[in-house]
Amino acid sequence: MADLFVKTLQLHQFVYEHSGGWVGHRLLFGMPTLLLRSVGRKSGQPRTSALTYGRDGASYLVVASKGGAPTSPAWMHNVLAAPTCEIQVGREHITVAARKVLPGEPDYDRMWAKMNEINHGRYRDYQKKTDRPIPVIALTPNR
Repeated sequence: MADLFVKTLQLHQFVYEHSGGWVGHRLLFGMPTLLLRSVGRKSGQPRTSALTYGRDGASYLVVASKGGAPTSPAWMHNVLAAPTCEIQVGREHITVAARKVLPGEPDYDRMWAKMNEINHGRYRDYQKKTDRPIPVIALTPNR
């Protein structure tokens, strides 16, 4: 079943990318999805990840949950190594700066609650599966 879910997510990202954003912004379960474009910190190669997002003022929020795995997703390490990256929201391409927000920081509880609600409580369930604190990544447009 997990393989089917992963393949569905890969198909979703493929459709989003290859339609130029015309299709895919709200494809899976109606949740808003952006494409995060970064550079691999080890490979130097371009990387794209489709991620559920929320808004917090001008910032776009994504959660580095990796489904509650014991390690953080590669995309998080990539954007922390090179914080200036690009997101695509629908057909719009936006240059952003990435910032990690952890539990205990002033904005974390508000951001976490917002993202957990958007993802129908899944992030709370993911946090129960791992001992690592799951960060929220704020992607703030460069002005």
